[in-house]
Amino acid sequence: MSSVELRLLRYQFSEVRGDSYDDNWLVVGGTVTASEGSWSFADPCLLTHEAHQMSAWLRKVAAGTVAVTGPDAEGWLSPDTWFVEPVLAVSLADRTDSGAVIRVHLSLEAAPPWQHGDDGADIYQYVVEVRVNAAALLHAADQWDLALLSFPTR
Repeated sequence: MSSVELRLLRYQFSEVRGDSYDDNWLVVGGTVTASEGSWSFADPCLLTHEAHQMSAWLRKVAAGTVAVTGPDAEGWLSPDTWFVEPVLAVSLADRTDSGAVIRVHLSLEAAPPWQHGDDGADIYQYVVEVRVNAAALLHAADQWDLALLSFPTR
């Protein structure tokens, strides 16, 4: 069974620098289990306002307002929600009466270790699909928002 656990760890820079980007980069930790193996990562890949987009997207998926997306005509996947750093992104792979299948796109520092060293040409193409019900989506959004309380925009 595939799983992705994301955690907000800290600001990249503990001291305020007076720069809207540097002051608001969050280090995200991830633990991933996929059919090919398991790994973890930690990378400053979300700005505080982007982290809020993640929980908002989860709530929209739970409400059924996010469209299912598939590969384009050439077989490439495009995420529904992506961020300044192309490390993490999400898209909706499927929806059923009992829940949804979420695609977590993992690139660069979040990619599996056997893909490190690639030139980045396949940004967003490595995905882990996670099946989850609406209650679990809302719980994940609530927990993410709770964690975000420790990381206000500076």
